[in-house]
Amino acid sequence: MSQYYFPIVLVFLMELLRLVHCNSSGPQQRRAQVEWQQPEDNWNIQTVPRSVHPLLENQHNDHQLPPTSYQMIDSNNHDEKLLKRLMEIKNNATGRTLFGYNKEESHLPPLLTKTIKYFNLQQVAFELETSVMSQVSCTACKAGAGLLQHYIKSGKSKEEIIKTIYQYCVNLKIQSPRVCEGVSQLFGVEVIYVLKRVTIGPDEICSFIIGDACGDIYNPYHEWEVDFPPVAKPEVRELPLPKEAAPVFKVLHLSDTHYDPYYAEGSNADCNEPLCCRLTNGRPTTPNGAAGKWGDYRHCDTPQRTVDHMLNHIAETHSDIDFIIWTGDLPPHDVWNQTKEENLNVLKATVKQMSEKFPGIPIFPALGNHESAPVNSFPPPYVQQVDSSISWLYDELDVQWRRWLPASVSHTVRRGAFYSVLVRPGYRIISMNMNYCNNKNWWLLLNSTDPATELQWFIYELQSAEFANEKVHVIGHIPPGHSDCLKVWSRNYYKIVSRYESIIVAQFFGHTHFDEFEVFYDPHDLSRATSIAYIGPSVTPYYDLNPGYRIYYVDGDHEDTTRLVVDHESWIMNLKEANLYDYPIWYKLYSTRAAYAMRGLRPVDWDGLVNNMTDNKELFDLYYKHYWKNSPVRPDCDYECRKRILCDAKSGRSHDRKYFCEDVEAKIDENNKGWKEWIFSSISSSASHHSSAGPVPDTSSGGGGSNNPQDQLDADTIEHQHLIAQTVEESRYQPSVQRGSG
Repeated sequence: MSQYYFPIVLVFLMELLRLVHCNSSGPQQRRAQVEWQQPEDNWNIQTVPRSVHPLLENQHNDHQLPPTSYQMIDSNNHDEKLLKRLMEIKNNATGRTLFGYNKEESHLPPLLTKTIKYFNLQQVAFELETSVMSQVSCTACKAGAGLLQHYIKSGKSKEEIIKTIYQYCVNLKIQSPRVCEGVSQLFGVEVIYVLKRVTIGPDEICSFIIGDACGDIYNPYHEWEVDFPPVAKPEVRELPLPKEAAPVFKVLHLSDTHYDPYYAEGSNADCNEPLCCRLTNGRPTTPNGAAGKWGDYRHCDTPQRTVDHMLNHIAETHSDIDFIIWTGDLPPHDVWNQTKEENLNVLKATVKQMSEKFPGIPIFPALGNHESAPVNSFPPPYVQQVDSSISWLYDELDVQWRRWLPASVSHTVRRGAFYSVLVRPGYRIISMNMNYCNNKNWWLLLNSTDPATELQWFIYELQSAEFANEKVHVIGHIPPGHSDCLKVWSRNYYKIVSRYESIIVAQFFGHTHFDEFEVFYDPHDLSRATSIAYIGPSVTPYYDLNPGYRIYYVDGDHEDTTRLVVDHESWIMNLKEANLYDYPIWYKLYSTRAAYAMRGLRPVDWDGLVNNMTDNKELFDLYYKHYWKNSPVRPDCDYECRKRILCDAKSGRSHDRKYFCEDVEAKIDENNKGWKEWIFSSISSSASHHSSAGPVPDTSSGGGGSNNPQDQLDADTIEHQHLIAQTVEESRYQPSVQRGSG
């Protein structure tokens, strides 16, 4: 097998060397680069209609808040009805456990394995297709971008470049031939179009796409600031706790459904492609490789029956919800095989189902990064060519969302898929299109300056809300602190939140698939928390997760309302049990104030939770269980993992972890220092003990040496301790894993 792989890698390395040689040699015959200038955009924010009539009627629902005293929820004992049902079908169960599977180990020679890991080719391909760029190799990115730019400048046609991309993908076994073909055809045209028109090189491109992990390179095309009106920021006052026993709104939060219309029970769930569990993936090679009836922990999205079951459960269990926030990502992860028509069909089908399941209940949607085809492709409004314009999606969003939204939002939805709606007197929801901060959106390489003028419109809406004494909830898909959010966009957004901290009382996002949050701080005083962003769990189990959703209780209509989230609950379905017993059960995993003993859910309270989890590992372990939605296949979390997750919670601004996380990382390192010192001191003590006793006699010849088994045990112990110490030291330099994304 190694004889087959070595020539492929050698060809790849030789091609890179040839590229370097070509770039350093004399003049060549090249096509002239396209001179591109951004067309003028004369959109006037002040002429856009505003929503000024409350959309939600006050139904005066008497909602019961979750208990605030902590109660351990045992996911293995739901209720007597469930236990009776499980006992009845236990002996006849045909479902599959779908956990504990072993990931395929590398069968390549060590040298070749290191080479592949260095260039990180498979990871690059997988992350490109699924918008998970957390561990992407900077070296591989620069090599790929440089190669593409070289081919473009050397005069190769679009068809030749796409064919070359396909050949590399197949020959290096980055993905299956059909995935390679889909990726090269679907993404190649857009990438070539953009790279023909940019004047920056691979260093700037990869710094833009990946962020600080690939160097913080200054680029004048991607440095800009929003303008604030000449209105003084109101005096900052401490947020009071919401009044006990005051009226509340009950709000459902759904995110990252990723409904797969082609999911097939019993199909191959170990397909070595970005999305499995379809008939096209073939039959499983082992019984444990088959897709379960209700979903799968591996790279599989949500079956229709699971979506139906969840919505039926919500409609029955939470029949008193006042409104719904729906933060995007509806299509599945087969991004190499998607079309505009297919994604529109998923949009229409899910909107229809939501309307029928929750009649008369307002739904406030936000756009995900998977709704476009190709994924992450959201050209700004000035891109108006028929084959490139995004109007095919935005126009249909306006039609579909009009079921719940007023006509006044049509203009901004068709322009950029963002809008502002007055929900109740003094209470507004602003939905942001976070794809204009998505650094996988190649169109932003042309010019990232406030695409669609969204942030400037955001400021206008917030200033108007401040004049009207309104409180605002912001909803969107990609969290602004996530690594997928462009650094300059995130920095400007952070400034806006800081300026309008008195009226932005909550933010809601999705995208990561985990159950988590982000705290925002005063840029000039990191000890003062200013805002909180709730990141809702995904419906899809993709991957290693249980399906889930959230319920929020929001301070309602009364004289002293804060519009803060008073409490929230996370509900999940145990996918392992559902497949094993063919009986899915949705249950409340936890309620926040009870689980973490929090007085309230103000920004200062969330900041206190981060600090408590930094000092208290048991509390962090509870959060980690909730973060993974109590998945039975969640990985262990060492101290580096703990630092990463707590740093995520403190990072409302992307690609600036050093600024926000030094104190958390220092505390965890200090707490972790004790056991490392114990290991090293044990090694030192053992080493000094044995050196003082003299050299160990050679027993290999069978004569003159000690026959005491304890001598050999001590030698093995020393070697084992040295291995542990070496592992501990090496782990300090391993790259941290970023959050996933949908």
